[in-house]
Amino acid sequence: MSGRFFDEYPRLAVVGAGLIGARHVAAIRAAQGVDLACVVDPSDAAAEVATGAAHYRSLDAMFAADRPDGVILATPNSLHAEGALACIARGVPVLVEKPIAADLDGAERMVTAAREAGVALLVGHHRRHNGLVAKAKDIVDSGALGRIAAVHGQTWLRKPEDYFDVAWRGQVGAGPVYVNLIHDVDLLLHLCDRVESVQAMQSNAVRGFEVEDTAAILLRFESGALGTLTVSDTAVAPWSWELTARENPAYPATPEDCYRIAGTEGALALPNLTLWRHDGQASWWEPLSATRYPFELEDPLVRQARHFGAVIRGEETPLVPGEAGLAALRVVEAVKLSAATGRAVDPRTLTADDIRGAQAADRED
Repeated sequence: MSGRFFDEYPRLAVVGAGLIGARHVAAIRAAQGVDLACVVDPSDAAAEVATGAAHYRSLDAMFAADRPDGVILATPNSLHAEGALACIARGVPVLVEKPIAADLDGAERMVTAAREAGVALLVGHHRRHNGLVAKAKDIVDSGALGRIAAVHGQTWLRKPEDYFDVAWRGQVGAGPVYVNLIHDVDLLLHLCDRVESVQAMQSNAVRGFEVEDTAAILLRFESGALGTLTVSDTAVAPWSWELTARENPAYPATPEDCYRIAGTEGALALPNLTLWRHDGQASWWEPLSATRYPFELEDPLVRQARHFGAVIRGEETPLVPGEAGLAALRVVEAVKLSAATGRAVDPRTLTADDIRGAQAADRED
């Protein structure tokens, strides 16, 4: 964590001027406590995104001309490790969009380098910055649910056919497990516990692409709780975070829930933040009451930008440190490995060599 003294707001660079990069730029401009230093992207169009700030075409060009106080990496996944390591080597705190890296090798190198250098590494699992998630975390940690026994999450949505006009979206490395489910995995790790076993199946039966369009996952948490996760980007349905949480106005909102966490004393539904409990004894013979909690509604990306500034100033510790991003990636890689091999996988001990070995065996078959 930086020990610098700031008499002005920390200056943040945004690397990558695509859709999410442009949203980060807007979030920095809306957040208190941070300023936009520059935008880094090789395209000419990035100059418009950077209006009022400097525009550089590469990280090297930026560092040759300037040293921002922090960097947000919104580049393609395959460039996350390279960009983060370049920032860490210069002692500059970095926030990397999810997933932390394209593979476990890159993620582990990033986490190790940041730890050894004492440089803050954050991961852009922005849902943790949502006010309703903060309230849900408080409810779970308070013991209101008792001992958690069961967890369920859904990500069911229909991506239009023209979404796949971009070729890579139908190829290995894409698919809703990597693109969408990692957010849900991170939230369950945040709210519940570490996962010790993953068993998964996936299917590409609807579209027939190289990647899955649907997956079903069983989770065993270290606490003994069991969970189910299902994801499909070919299902017309209202049950996904995108369509229920009202985080992004690009998605039409529905009044439904997509997560349920149940324990011995109560159950919590999200994102409507409804706590269900028995009025008297915890028994199915007793009536249930529902309490819906208020929460602060603010763009999580704005909250994340403000938090990044506080981390840089040494006022806060990272809400989503590199280790959390690595843990989420391990679970997602365990999902893919289990679906490919048909066996349960412990994500806590999963290595890149395990994945390469399974891929080699699959090629031999």
